[in-house]
Amino acid sequence: MQVVHPGLFPRKPLPKYPEIKLATTPWHLSALTDLSNVDFVHIPTEGTLGITARWACQRRNLMFSTAMHTKFPEYAKILVGVPESLGYRYLRWFHKPAISTIVQSPGQREELLRHGFENLDVVGGGVDVAKFRPQKRIERELPQLLFVGRVSKEKNIEAFLNLDIAAKKVVVGDGPDRERLVRQYPDVEFRGYRFGTELVHEYAQADCLVFTSKTDTFGLTSCEAMACGTPVAAYPVTGPIDVIREGVSGFLNDELGYAVRQCLTLDRDRVRQEALRFSWDAVADRFLSVHQRVADSQITEDM
Repeated sequence: MQVVHPGLFPRKPLPKYPEIKLATTPWHLSALTDLSNVDFVHIPTEGTLGITARWACQRRNLMFSTAMHTKFPEYAKILVGVPESLGYRYLRWFHKPAISTIVQSPGQREELLRHGFENLDVVGGGVDVAKFRPQKRIERELPQLLFVGRVSKEKNIEAFLNLDIAAKKVVVGDGPDRERLVRQYPDVEFRGYRFGTELVHEYAQADCLVFTSKTDTFGLTSCEAMACGTPVAAYPVTGPIDVIREGVSGFLNDELGYAVRQCLTLDRDRVRQEALRFSWDAVADRFLSVHQRVADSQITEDM
């Protein structure tokens, strides 16, 4: 397996999303890999490098799969006002030639089918359950609530900040709204980015992860928290409904405060056990099975 990623090219940050950097010379793809010796190509992004890979595969009649990890049309509408219909029109064009488009959850698959997409296979996301694991917890008088993610309006973070609950609130992450929200919510602790063992510590010490987004397709932070034994409170929307097992690893409710309070009663050992189904081994098996199915069908056609 060879991975060709934007870090191999000169890059420019995506407007409104500087964490994502687009390859500016994607046509150099051919210099980095010999597609004549490739059996499958997987294209997990619809950006500049993804478009180039798609064109190269079609030019060589090479089968390729794609993936949809985020709701770019919804994000584009929230951040810059682009109509969702235009975003979905582009995505349908991009993914249509793929032998399979990998999606994160059954809920996302149903949504995309309604938008006219085809050849969708659910694989889901994964978490390193050896790295993200429970640890000895610090005793405290008040529960600690945690938000992990981009500090921006598309993540609906103010639903967390406005929760009327006697608890300490911690935000891990950064984004364009951080400075304003730090001033507006002085009682909330904004800790910026955390990585590695520091991030695991934040998850493991929290009593509940509050997942506020209504536009995510999966919610990897939920799986990371669960792997550390921390239950998740979220809205009953695409992503959380396929990740959280109600009453075991968290609670889903349109009244987010109710979901948080219920989470504080859950058994953290059971939360951890529920997270094991999102191990990377399980994800890899599902990913390989999709491509094996396609390979088998191609052999049958050739016969």
